[in-house]
Amino acid sequence: MQFDLHVHTTLSPCSKLDIREILAWSRSFGLDGVCITDHGAMEVGRVIREGLQPDGLCVIIGMEYATPSGDFLIFGPFQDLPAGLSARNLLQIVESWGGAAVAAHPFRKGRCVSEAVFRQRRCNLTERINGRNTDLANLRAASLRERYGVGETGGSDAHTLDELGRVVTRFQRPIQNREELIAALREHRCEPAWNFGRPGFRRTGAAG
Repeated sequence: MQFDLHVHTTLSPCSKLDIREILAWSRSFGLDGVCITDHGAMEVGRVIREGLQPDGLCVIIGMEYATPSGDFLIFGPFQDLPAGLSARNLLQIVESWGGAAVAAHPFRKGRCVSEAVFRQRRCNLTERINGRNTDLANLRAASLRERYGVGETGGSDAHTLDELGRVVTRFQRPIQNREELIAALREHRCEPAWNFGRPGFRRTGAAG
């Protein structure tokens, strides 16, 4: 299965991608699932039902959470999570609640994830390929697996329809709900890839 694990809707101030576009186009872009990870909020759950859609697309609602030590894609029951947590406190909460956390675009200029997060084993998943990163930032992210044994994911970090589905996370087992996604991530049963089969595929890093 192919999931775009990092997608922003218009509920994120930086995004122009409407949830209706995501639902309408994801399957034709070769996606089996999409994770909505708006900045600091899971409000999209008020306008869309999580889980399998009529066309078979699996929609999972997560969040991109900003800390002073970097940004994290988090999946779990975090609708009421307060803002302003440190990375240490955030990751402790995610672990204690049985969720999953992925270090987002770990080497992006100005938005780096502190390497101490990996060195101290606080986060064991990293976004190996981010569709808006530079090639250099993605290359640096690849070194984290060898040094710290982290699992790897991929996501488009889409803010527009042109970006949706350019990068995917591949799962060998079916994912039909949030619980199955979290289990697969925690067990590192996933791998990142460029979605070369996507119609209109363009490999362009924005690093924004």
